[in-house]
Amino acid sequence: MSLRHVWLALALWGAVHPMYYFLTFLSQNDWDIWVMIDAWYVNASTTGLTWDLTIAAITLTLWILAEVAVRRNVIALLAIPATFCIGVSCGLPLYLYFRSKPL
Repeated sequence: MSLRHVWLALALWGAVHPMYYFLTFLSQNDWDIWVMIDAWYVNASTTGLTWDLTIAAITLTLWILAEVAVRRNVIALLAIPATFCIGVSCGLPLYLYFRSKPL
């Protein structure tokens, strides 16, 4: 198994595993996204984690944009919505998967 396959496996795991918890939480709270967002700021620990992941997501997005401008690997832009709709746990390995494509 190549490292490229590892990136793809991690991207899939990073999509499925967190989404299970998101969907479980939302189904228990009448699919109210605002209740979930409020839960991200319930205490200092979750607020810190929320900001940590937000800063990581913004950094990853800037890195993707800078590299796509140079490498012209436009398909790698799909990692940006994956990052913000699912999470960094999906977006980062997905970007590494696209980036590791042989030139």
